[in-house]
Formats: sequence, C-alpha cells, structure tokens
Amino acid sequence: MKAPSFWYPEEPPTFGDVSKRVLLAPLSFLYSCGGRLRHRMTPPERVSVPVICIGNFTAGGAGKTPTAIAVYDQLVALGETPHFLSRGYGGSETGPTRVDPTTHSATDVGDEPLLLSVHGPTWVSTNRAEGAFEAERAGASVIVLDDGFQNPSLHKDMSLIVVDTGAGIGNGAVIPAGPLREPLADALLRASAIVALAADEVSRDLTPSISTPVQKTGLPIFHAMLTAAPGIRKKVAERRFVAYAGIGRPEKFFSTLRQLGSDLCETKAFADHHLFSESDAAELLQLAEAKKATLITTEKDGVRLRALKEPVGQMLREASELLPVIASFSEVEALQALLTNHLDAARASHTYKPPGTSRPS
Repeated sequence: MKAPSFWYPEEPPTFGDVSKRVLLAPLSFLYSCGGRLRHRMTPPERVSVPVICIGNFTAGGAGKTPTAIAVYDQLVALGETPHFLSRGYGGSETGPTRVDPTTHSATDVGDEPLLLSVHGPTWVSTNRAEGAFEAERAGASVIVLDDGFQNPSLHKDMSLIVVDTGAGIGNGAVIPAGPLREPLADALLRASAIVALAADEVSRDLTPSISTPVQKTGLPIFHAMLTAAPGIRKKVAERRFVAYAGIGRPEKFFSTLRQLGSDLCETKAFADHHLFSESDAAELLQLAEAKKATLITTEKDGVRLRALKEPVGQMLREASELLPVIASFSEVEALQALLTNHLDAARASHTYKPPGTSRPS
C-alpha cells in the first residue's frame, strides 16, 4: 500500500491533514497499547550468537536492506561470519528456509531476501527465533536481522534504526494517524544507534521532528549516503529513461537518477512490494515506446520481475535496466567500534547457551 498523503503533509499541514490525524488518534492509541502489551507479554528468545537488528520507526521502506548489506560488509571486515535473517515479506515460504537465488523467486521468499542472498547466507522465517536458531546451527557467528525491531520474539543485542532523512517520521503520529509503528519514545528506549540515510547531501541531516528527541537520548548518529554502485553514473548519465519503482519511497529512486544526470521523461510509482502484472508490463512497454526512452527500475523491483511468466512480462524484464545502489557510511571507524563493543558485550553475557541446546534438534 502507498502511504496516505496526510502522513507526510506539506508544511504547514492543511486543515484536512490535521483533521484526519485527530480523527484517527483513538485508533492510534489502541494500536500503541497493543504493541506495548505484546512486548510485555512476549519473553524474547536468545540464541548463542549476537543478533544485530536493522530496523526503522515507520511503516514502509527507509533503506533497511542496503543498510543491512553495508553492516554485513563491516562485520566481514571485522572477521565475523554473518548470516542475514528476514521474515520474507511477500513470500509464501514460512521457513526456516535458506534462500537460494538460483531457485527461489520473490513470490517464494520475498524480494528483500533475494537481494540479501546475493551478498551472504540468508534465511527467511516467519518465526524469527526459529530462523535465528537455524542460522546459528549453520555456522553464523552473528545474525543481521533485516527488519523486526517491533517484533519482541527474538532478543536483539544491538538495534540500528534507519531513518530516511528525506521523509523523517512524517507527522509523528502512530498508525493509522501517522506512519510510526509505535510511539517514538518507546522505540528510542530500545534503539542502540540511528542511521541517517540520505539520498543526497542536501537532505543529509535528520529533520527537526526526529533530531531533537534523538539528541535528548544521546544515541549515536551515523550518516550514510544511498548512492549508485561504482561505475553506474557513466552508464545512465544523459540517457532518456522511463523510470518506475514499487518501493517505500519511489521519489528517492527518481531523485538518484536525476542526480546521476539521467533524463527522466516519465516516472511511474507503485506501492511498496508491488507484484507487477501483465497489464503493468504492457503499459510500461507502451509508455517507453511512445517516449522513445529506455525503461529503468530498482534492483528490488528487478527481483520481482523474475516472477512474470507471460511473454509481455518477459519483455518488460528484458527491456528494463536496473540501478544498483549501496549505502556508504561516513563514520566507518566509529561504526566498527560500536559493533565490536556490542558483540563483545553480547558474548560476555552469561544468558547465552551453546548452539542448539535451548531447542530440540
């Protein structure tokens, strides 16, 4: 689904934006109470290896997957053997299942796990604790949990919270009155650090609505830039494109292409995790032909295109170029130091049990 416009209102917000937030406030209160009760009633399970969660405050995408990949790379540099763990949103596999990019599709395991599996061992499991135990048994020295910050079933030794600096936290209200998955004060109590993820230098810093409460907590803030993979600029600069995307904030993708010097003659935004249909494919192909332009989309959308079986869907897949992006951290040494401290603290804890002893084999 696409985020309602009143979640991210223009400044100042219109009367309609404020009215919708106020009318939905009672439902937000109930949603918040349900989340708090879930955390209090669910004892988190621990595995014998540290768990690092890459989460966010809001519904929809914030750039967690590229951030998880960047953190994975830092862990490898520290000599660790990390495994990814995901719920597998949008996939039919309940798991625990190790993702095989040569046989699994996005409809099997979800689009994000397929992207992660290109970089390292990846597991999907609707029961995150079960998935963590399987990753542990398979040799993981640390687990990188992509999303799951609001899920209390698995103990997290460290939680890095990604904030899309271009969107912030919107109107600051909890679902359905706003985009927050829980009250910000509750989330900040469980966070270890904030990742301010920007698509350009202009939006590098956190918005005031999130910056002030984060500064009051004293949580470290790491800045990261979402950029095209090396060598991509010369492949897309000054070329004419029809760009389309079904991610959390398609505008971020379109903005990146413009910064790279691309000529975007048309853009098409779809809902996050959108499963492209035959009619979508036909429309996009006709649009590109009419505009005399090349189709381009994100890597995340690209893995979902693999599920298209019809001839027109295959034509869309073959006609679409992909824009790979990476999250580059500015404070690499400080991030590595924080990761090391949390890993050491987790391993020094006496609450951990040897692999497999807390669950039947």
